[in-house]
This record gives sequence, structure tokens and C-alpha cells, in this order.
Amino acid sequence: MHIAMLSGEYPPRWGGMGSTVFHLSGALVKLGHRVTVITRHESEASRNPSVIPRQQGVSVRMVKWAKLPMAFTRSYGKHALRDLLQLHNDDPVDAVHLHCPMISWDSAQFEKVKEQIPTIVSSLHGSWLGERDGMVRAAKFGEAATWKNPNDLAILFTARHYAKFERAALRGSTVCVANSEATKADFQARYDPPADWRCEVERWGVDVEMFHPLNRDHEESLLAHEAMRRSYGDPDETALSGLPGTETPLILAVGRLVGRKGFRTLLRAMPTVISTHPRAHLVIVGRGHMRGTLLRQAKRLGVAANVSIESGMPFADLAQLFRSADLVAYPSYYEGQGLIPLEAMASGTPCVTVDDGPLPEMVDETVGALFELGSPSSLANAINDLLGNPEKLAELTAAGRERVLESYTYGRNADRYAGFYGADD
Repeated sequence: MHIAMLSGEYPPRWGGMGSTVFHLSGALVKLGHRVTVITRHESEASRNPSVIPRQQGVSVRMVKWAKLPMAFTRSYGKHALRDLLQLHNDDPVDAVHLHCPMISWDSAQFEKVKEQIPTIVSSLHGSWLGERDGMVRAAKFGEAATWKNPNDLAILFTARHYAKFERAALRGSTVCVANSEATKADFQARYDPPADWRCEVERWGVDVEMFHPLNRDHEESLLAHEAMRRSYGDPDETALSGLPGTETPLILAVGRLVGRKGFRTLLRAMPTVISTHPRAHLVIVGRGHMRGTLLRQAKRLGVAANVSIESGMPFADLAQLFRSADLVAYPSYYEGQGLIPLEAMASGTPCVTVDDGPLPEMVDETVGALFELGSPSSLANAINDLLGNPEKLAELTAAGRERVLESYTYGRNADRYAGFYGADD
């Protein structure tokens, strides 16, 4: 089959969606399909096309878009539609795959595509109204600063308007595929889908080759681990050996530095963590407008010496940090799915996350721990309980990796989506 994949993100725009589309496309090619990705124009890629990673069987086309918060989804959608129909005229497309909500089509645009390409699959990565409600909920728990981010402000004030395009996707798609049961329920509750609405659930996988556990029997791997641990705090010999039970635990948190990711809640938990583990060190990795806010908060809480914030790092270094950490904390107030817990588990690192939304669908007490949404004390207790139980940490490490390999791979995603496209008919 020839599949046209329309996504607002694709490398060098990685992000959660960009990474997903890249790996899914490659996995579909391995099944014998061809994929053409139609994504937003990227200036860096125009100047230097080599920044777009090449995959045999995957073609990438870039279209214009208006660089305006939220409005880009309509602009990109219009240009992507025009390019899609031109592509179909030159090289017939068997199925169209939209990655929502970063592309906005109205009902007329869906009908225009259906006249020529009957199969339209829409991936539901989450809803704009859910994003908005996540920001509001986070603010109630002291995670403010929305007003500093133009994109967040746009979501806050225009989500209801752009929700009508998500409603159009529910009615105009052959099949919708939600990335969690929570996302499916969210769309059902908000958008009153038609009685014949078909919505499947398929959670995204992770790159299990990039995210893998530490190999303590491999000298170069252990040296890379030691170098990473020495970058943060003063690790003891247990930490440098990559074993549980260290007195210098390293806690990792990854995500955009915006209110709904819950990093202020995590910082509020740190004094309690440090009271039990005085030499613990928290590393937050992410870009965003809250870096200064978080650093000032850490100073006010008296934990600045135990906290580092990295604005970003190469993928190889981030993957190393995942497997070198003792725990990953993910205190998000809203996710469609949330890939960070899976990347942690794939890396052999247990994850402590929120008992809310889609996160308990992936994480439970057999692979990590859950805490009460918005509660620093619950989060701190969950972290301390795991750090204080080295035997359990070792069990969780093995179980998490096994769960990912069984249920969260791009090979599985490609098999399911090929069926949604009608490849098995």
C-alpha cells in the first residue's frame, strides 16, 4: 500500500508526535508498504536537507504554514490537503493517515479527500479541550505561568473553537485510533460521536534500541554510565556501578517546561525526598519558559544544590540519562498517552507517575509506582518507598522492560495500523 501520513511534526521536529511518525513510517516500510509524509516546512531542513533522517521507502514533503499559535493547524491543513491531492494524482494513495490535533480539517475538506481516497485514519493524540483543562487544573495546584507562553495562551482561549475540527475528524474518518482508553473516553464525552463511530485504541510504542537498560558487563557502557552519573551530584560506588541501593540516587524528569507537566509539584516533593535521601539529585530535562521559575522555586525550597535543569541534550545523551537514573518521575496534569514512562521502562528505569488519565494504563505497582494527582507528599512518599527498597527496584527494572517489549513497540503499531488501512482486506 501507499500511505500518505499527514503530521504537523516530523524530524528534525522530533517531539512526541514527530518521533512516533518517524518510527511508525519505518515500521510500515518493513511490512512492505510505502509511506509519504506531508509535514510542515522547516527552514533548517530547507537549508540543509541532511537534517531530515532518511528511511528507505519513506518520502518526505514539506508544505507552507502560518507561524501563528493554533492557527497553524488550519494553515498547515489547507496546504497539506492541496499537496495530498497532487500526490494522489501523481502517485495514487491507498490510505490517508492524519495525526490530530495538529492538523485541522473541516467536514468539507474531509469530504473532498473521500471523493478520491476513501480510507482516512485519524490518530487521536489528545484533545485541545483536554490540553486546556489540564492547564486549568495544573493552575489550581500552583503550576501557573500559562500567561508567559503564547502557545499555551492560544490553547486556553481558542481550544473551544478548534475543537470543532476534532469533531469533524470523528465524523469524517473511516476509523479513529486513540492512543489510550482515557483519550477515547475523552473524545466520546466531549464530541458526541455518531452511533456508527469506529474508534480503536492503540498505544504508541518506543524505540527499544535507543532506550535500553544499562549493560554492566560492557566496559564502554559502564564508562558512559559513570560519566553521566559524575555529571550530577557526588555519586557513590553503588551508583557508579549501576546498582540499586545507592545513597546518591538520581531522579530524572523529562518534558516541556510548562505548567501542565507538573514540575513545580515535583520540586515541592523534593524537601521530603531529601530528608530521607540527603544526597539525592533531581535532573529535569526540557525546553520552555519556566526554567527561571523552577530554579527560583528550588532556591526558595532550599533544594537548589540537589536540582539541575537541562534545556536540552542530544538524543544519545538523553537515552543514557534514562538508563543511568535510578527513577523517573512524571507528574503531568494532562496527557493523551505520555511516552516518557515507556521510555523509562524500556531503559530499565522504574517510573513514578500520576494515578490519573492514561498513565495507569501503562504503569502500575509491578513496573513502578503511582501517586495522587497534584500531591507533593504522595509523590515524595512514592519516590522514597522505591528508593528505600533496592530489591523491589531490581524487580521493577526487569518487569518494565519486559512490558514494553511485549506491548509497546513500533512493530506492533505498524501491524495494527496496516489493518486499519485495510491492508489485510
